[in-house]
Amino acid sequence: MEKLNLPSYTLQLRTEAGQDWVFDRFRKKYVVLTPEEWVRQHFLNYLINDLGYPKSLVKVESSLKVNKMGKRTDILVYSRKALPFLLVECKSSKVALTGKVFDQLSVYNKTIKAQYLAITNGLKHYCCCMDYHLNSYQFQSEIPAFDKTL
Repeated sequence: MEKLNLPSYTLQLRTEAGQDWVFDRFRKKYVVLTPEEWVRQHFLNYLINDLGYPKSLVKVESSLKVNKMGKRTDILVYSRKALPFLLVECKSSKVALTGKVFDQLSVYNKTIKAQYLAITNGLKHYCCCMDYHLNSYQFQSEIPAFDKTL
């Protein structure tokens, strides 16, 4: 798989019947190693190992309803107060991070109402902080480290 703009991590990989799999420690099972999954696993490790997010507050591929349709979020991190803190949409490194990707995340966030939104393709990462009182957002220069007071 491609080198990403994230620290390198050792992932548990296996090949079975010509298909590559990666162990997802959050879902506690091997999942097919797609280019998007490669990005998701690296970004999860970045959040936990480099930014201090507790594994216990991270949900991977959690379900939600959008316009009565079932959808799945890539990564959702909660605060210690059980409030949605960071919602992340992961894409393959081959996918450009356009307004369309951010729109997808924004639609999910209408239900979730996370404090921060982030999109990543493993090469580029964008993050914004939501201000629900002013109905606006402010782009951040980096993904926020976990704040233990939240």
